[in-house]
Amino acid sequence: MDARIETKTIQTDRLLISYLTAGVPEGEPLLLIHGNASANLFWDDTIAALCDQYRVYAPDMRGYGASEALPLDATRGLRDWSDDLYSFIRALDLPTPVHLAGWSLGGGIVMQFAIDHPQEVRSLILIAPMSPYGFGGTKDLAGTPCYSSFSGSGGGAANSELVKRIAAKDMGNESPSSPRNVMNQLYFKPPFQVDSEREDRYVSAIISTRTGEGFYPGAFEYVNDWPGVAPGTTGITNAISPKYVNLSGIVQIEPKCPILWIRGADDAIVSDQSLADFGTLGKLGYVPGWPGEDEYPPQPMVSQIRDVLEQYQRAGGSYQEIVMENVGHAPHIEKAEEFVELIRKRRRLR
Repeated sequence: MDARIETKTIQTDRLLISYLTAGVPEGEPLLLIHGNASANLFWDDTIAALCDQYRVYAPDMRGYGASEALPLDATRGLRDWSDDLYSFIRALDLPTPVHLAGWSLGGGIVMQFAIDHPQEVRSLILIAPMSPYGFGGTKDLAGTPCYSSFSGSGGGAANSELVKRIAAKDMGNESPSSPRNVMNQLYFKPPFQVDSEREDRYVSAIISTRTGEGFYPGAFEYVNDWPGVAPGTTGITNAISPKYVNLSGIVQIEPKCPILWIRGADDAIVSDQSLADFGTLGKLGYVPGWPGEDEYPPQPMVSQIRDVLEQYQRAGGSYQEIVMENVGHAPHIEKAEEFVELIRKRRRLR
């Protein structure tokens, strides 16, 4: 890791947070929020590249990395994380408003933060963000649930073998569901791979994810609706269920900050045909009993994001969508130089 990057901890009024930081003292604060099944180590090169212009902070969010392991109340959606982020900013006494960049789940967290604290946000950078209507179980641009049970989302929708491998701290590549193989197949677009030292670092970040009912993936219930599982009330994957998440309220926030949306053209996780979505898996024949396109289509995740951002723009905000070709779920890693230049260019335009 770059020698300029420091690892620190701070006690907030909610939990003890571990974070990476670097940057110029006079720089504007830029906070980098990681995604699910990861940690702040996925930002190391981004921090190094931007610390000459910003004061950069990358916390390990609740349930991940070296931060205090406190469980998630999934019925609050992303608000536990949003509240944690607010307490982190306050504990550091950062000058606000701040710039927020969120990757995947982190994109949802920073949107929730903007809804909760619009005065505190100077700009949002959404990197392969989750849909504003959560992950799994919805079927149109408005986020209408396929079934009232929200089946196909929540704790029962996670890859159980991956969860076992994370819990076992598996650093190997023997199983298709090992964290290393899942990262290289789904986080990145094959054949892209980082060098072996960085790969080990990223895998160590994945296996730092806390597992169990209060963490990843969380509890679930069996239901009669296909595919047979519905959200519980605790844990990470339930917190991103559409039963508890609706970020379309960002359309109404005031003041409206500029939003930059960066995504990979070949993202296998956040997509209108996501390989992590039961609608897609059923359509492809991987999950038996699929009720069909009308009842349970693939969730149109990218289209849902775009529709909400279009509403945001019509309501007086502004957004820009950047699609990186030949890139999967991690634009900031797969095309790091291009990603950093986008952030630098955005700063020059302000």
